[in-house]
Amino acid sequence: MQNFKSLGLSQKLLSNLTQMGFETPTPIQEKTIPFLLHNNRDLLAMAQTGTGKTAALGLPLIELCEVYESATQALVLAPTRELCVQIMNDLTKYAQNVKPLNIVAVYGGANILHQIKQIKQGAHIIVATPGRMMDLMKRKVIDISALRYAILDESDEMLNMGFEEDIQTILSATPDDKNIWLFSATMPTAIKRIAEKYMYDPVELSVSGQQITNQNIAHCYATIHEKDRYPALKRFIDQQTAIFGIIFCRTKIDTQTIAEKLINDGYNADALHGDLTQVQRDRVMKNFRSRTLQFLVATDVAARGIDVENITHVFHYVLPDELEFYTHRSGRTARAGKTGISLALLSPREQYKVKQLEKTLQIKFQALRIPTAQEICENKMLHLVHRLHEVDMQETGLENLLPDLYDEFSDLSKEEIIKRFAYLEFNHLLDYYRDATDLNIPEKPAATKSGSTGKKDYPTDRYEGLPYGDNFSYAQGKLLFINLGKADGLDKGRLLAILCDRCRLKKANIGKITLKGVYSFFEVETSAAKQVFNYLDGFEFRGRTIRIEYQDTGDSTGGNSRRSSSGSSKKSKTKRR
Repeated sequence: MQNFKSLGLSQKLLSNLTQMGFETPTPIQEKTIPFLLHNNRDLLAMAQTGTGKTAALGLPLIELCEVYESATQALVLAPTRELCVQIMNDLTKYAQNVKPLNIVAVYGGANILHQIKQIKQGAHIIVATPGRMMDLMKRKVIDISALRYAILDESDEMLNMGFEEDIQTILSATPDDKNIWLFSATMPTAIKRIAEKYMYDPVELSVSGQQITNQNIAHCYATIHEKDRYPALKRFIDQQTAIFGIIFCRTKIDTQTIAEKLINDGYNADALHGDLTQVQRDRVMKNFRSRTLQFLVATDVAARGIDVENITHVFHYVLPDELEFYTHRSGRTARAGKTGISLALLSPREQYKVKQLEKTLQIKFQALRIPTAQEICENKMLHLVHRLHEVDMQETGLENLLPDLYDEFSDLSKEEIIKRFAYLEFNHLLDYYRDATDLNIPEKPAATKSGSTGKKDYPTDRYEGLPYGDNFSYAQGKLLFINLGKADGLDKGRLLAILCDRCRLKKANIGKITLKGVYSFFEVETSAAKQVFNYLDGFEFRGRTIRIEYQDTGDSTGGNSRRSSSGSSKKSKTKRR
């Protein structure tokens, strides 16, 4: 294991890192930092969230930027507002007492006039979301003609969010002789297209699967009935004596619902999702970072790039469909050498996902029992006893009050005092769980000798053969368009499974399904159409953002038109230093 000094960083920067508590570089930092410092080349780096990418790109960037040049030298593109702010804050910390660099973050939802003012005052490094960067370029208030470094962080996520065309437009406006540093957790086709078009002979660096996985995270799951998701979540939370965590949900509605339930149950919680204004998002994150909030309930996109210290638990209220999202989620805990727990709540039919994750990410999951009411109360009680034994009995002036306390308790036995004290401390908890039942359900049957459980890689088999299509006439329902078809691996059973599982519909709510190559049509009852939009529109499926539209005409010949990419082609570059 190398240290930061061996990577070629300056003494001032090393001293700063020591003060910040940095000890040893992560694998991706070991590879990228010396390369970027000593090679005038484009870089394609594969690294998961939570592996130290910000430092991997930020430390060499600080060393390479010239403070005496007023022009913008580096542009960092990131998918979300939160990640923009996080990168800016980290770069500012790294550069403190090292170089007087002006670092500006620009993103949607904030006052653009204020951001323009900051840029005009001088910005050595700009950290931006693609959308806001495009807006500033259209206004002609940003000059990147002298740009030396274009950095794309979380590139796969930016593409998943539909920013490919924006990224191409931005890169096309930058000088040909710049360096491009592209960081991504995965390597989808769209990233390969960008690399081929805009990067010149890039060097590829990656860490192995074993290195990518944070060994300090304990990966766990619990099997629950669908109706018991929240009660099970609360029991795991109640069992802990010191917990600070993030709860991931699939939809905005779920984040709000779970946050409200936790608040009603006495916990400090709040929701983070895409419908919040920037002021609201900033308030939520400020409260979470200061630990005013004990729980952040968030969607995947909203929580992308969040870096908060000492998160003990990550809860997957529902597992994501995309496996890489699991890594992004669980990577919020066990940062900076700490340990953490990633716990997924699974219905019996979802257990196949654990095997997929274990195989793909090379990790091992531990099955956990849902705590019983008695176990929760006993654990809380033992913790209280431990605290009482550890009380510092120093002279504090309380001794003058003790004689009066002894008199007040003189008519009670020791056992009676303990009993009353315990009930006073745990009154709410005992009342809540007074009639609680055991939520645990048996594990699914083990595989046969042939190694097969009879399940497919996606549980569509339970929908095969079910009657649908004649449940109601079109006049009683709505015809909806979805931008997925046979080319995406859909069949009628799979689409039906998605509608039932994700949108919480019953087969009786679904009418005729018509599959095309890259799109499909399906009928749903009018009352169920809103559910489909709430739970499915905007969701990610195999790297594509799902789009749902009303198809009022009944014409099944339409589809989703594709825009052709524009921008300048890759050119040979004369690199500068």
